[in-house]
Amino acid sequence: MSVRAARTSDVDALASLWHEGWQDAHARIVPAELARHRTLESFRRRLRDALAEVRVAGSPDGPLGFSMLRGDELNQFYVSRAARGTGVAARLIADAEERLAADGIETAWLACAIGNERAARFYDKSGWIRVGNMIEHLPTPDGVLSLEVWRYEKDLRRDV
Repeated sequence: MSVRAARTSDVDALASLWHEGWQDAHARIVPAELARHRTLESFRRRLRDALAEVRVAGSPDGPLGFSMLRGDELNQFYVSRAARGTGVAARLIADAEERLAADGIETAWLACAIGNERAARFYDKSGWIRVGNMIEHLPTPDGVLSLEVWRYEKDLRRDV
């Protein structure tokens, strides 16, 4: 499975994948005020804004998943329902970790919604360690929403 840089032409398909994945994993476990702002258009906009940091698994006409970095954070990570259990997620997270390490990041982190057990199992299996809870400050059209999440970290140094 190859992983490549995202292109502008990927935005619509990735936004649909992200919207579906977010609804599947988060809609019932986050506050309703956040869920109502997570529209397909909001995902399109966020992808366009961060496109240089997005990597895609799958073909241009059928992406299977994507990752998005922000500094030392694995900021977004989604795999389509059809690709779950196929190894796509493992390849995509390995690519994200390689990119973070290449940027000189020794300890990367990610936030996982409290209650997203499927994602938590995957992160655990991938060597990420849940180090505790933290508060994320999420911008919405109505202002910033504070949300408690699980914080995961991974030491990316090769000689550890």
